[in-house]
Amino acid sequence: MAIHRFRIRKGDNVEVLQGRDAGRRGVVEYVVPSTGRVVIDGVNVRKRHSKPRAVGQPGGIIDFNAPLDVSNVMLVCPACDKPTRVGVQIDRSGKWRYCRKCNERTDD
Repeated sequence: MAIHRFRIRKGDNVEVLQGRDAGRRGVVEYVVPSTGRVVIDGVNVRKRHSKPRAVGQPGGIIDFNAPLDVSNVMLVCPACDKPTRVGVQIDRSGKWRYCRKCNERTDD
């Protein structure tokens, strides 16, 4: 099993490119590098039906955010507010990400 390396991180503001939630924006809750997927708050919401497992515990329908493939999302630049590809620059101070449209740094 390969570990995927991608340039989307937890806390990034992203826009969905494909699927039923195309065009929606949200914040990345967490990334799953082993499968190359990301979970975005309020996007790709699914329902799970659960049975009561213990005495007194209610069953019901639970809403949860299902993971999306990382290829279907794109980072939204905080400077130009557009979805953009991410570049990586390495210099003496370290490695940082930047917007490929406006060349502004996206890391704080």
